Amino acid sequence: MLVLRLNKAGMPQEWILPEEAARLYCQQKVLFELGQRSLTLHGGWDHQGNQSRLTLSSIIACDGKVTDLNGKIALNNRYLFRRDNHLCLYCGQTFRPSLLTRDHIIPRSRGGKDRWTNVATACARCNHAKGARTPEEANMPLLAVPFRPNIYERFYLMNRRILADQMAFLSSHFSQQRHWVKT
Repeated sequence: MLVLRLNKAGMPQEWILPEEAARLYCQQKVLFELGQRSLTLHGGWDHQGNQSRLTLSSIIACDGKVTDLNGKIALNNRYLFRRDNHLCLYCGQTFRPSLLTRDHIIPRSRGGKDRWTNVATACARCNHAKGARTPEEANMPLLAVPFRPNIYERFYLMNRRILADQMAFLSSHFSQQRHWVKT
């Protein structure tokens, strides 16, 4: 389990290991908890035979360093394929990541940029068929509108093992105008 660390304003900062969260609890830097899931860490024993315990929430807000992550969402194939639910946005079929490619909607050879809003997940067959044309020119309409993930969506893309309460928190802040592909 990873713990989602927020800043005091409730903005996601990082995914941390339970041991790192325990350190923040012990340093009294945890300001509030939002998660419904918890993990209990067991420590040492005292002279009376009692074992120390520390219960961690799955989402914690902490005092301390604040990182502004609003503009820092790496465009890589892992995040792109996850954004598009491993679907080819041309034929609509689901593929393993090794069978997917990054397609530039406006081809790079025609001035298209490598940006979230200009890339889509495509299978090798569709990417080859589209070639250096736009979807309209190739008569291959996109099944979803590409978008740049916001900070909450970024944290969804970063972690494959998100707990239900963490997902509920993150998804409550997803872009209202987003067009996630439905499976």
